[in-house]
Amino acid sequence: MTTPRVLVTPAGQALIATLRAKHGPLMFHQSGGCCDGSAPMCYPQGEFMVGGADVLLGEIDGCPFYMSAAQFEYWEHTQLLIDAVPGRGGAFSLDSAEGQRFLVRSRLYSDEEWADVAPVTRG
Repeated sequence: MTTPRVLVTPAGQALIATLRAKHGPLMFHQSGGCCDGSAPMCYPQGEFMVGGADVLLGEIDGCPFYMSAAQFEYWEHTQLLIDAVPGRGGAFSLDSAEGQRFLVRSRLYSDEEWADVAPVTRG
């Protein structure tokens, strides 16, 4: 069994369920851009166009989770845990109107986990 690159907390799953009920299938993208810092952005699936400069880390609760390749260079050795906390989400993210926002928590892989970490797909 491979070590996943991205996981989701129960609070994150609950927010995903709320957004999915309102908007249908969802996707995430983490850019590390200037507008919303490193907050993961949630979109209706297919609304955000991914390309060769993006990396598919995996899925959380059935939603693909992408990261920009430049950001991935910094985060490659960390496992991401997507949580939901009180607050306002990113301006373009679906969580912005829910009174909760997605938050990335991270930790370094152990040597054993790193030896079996899930591969990524580019673009």
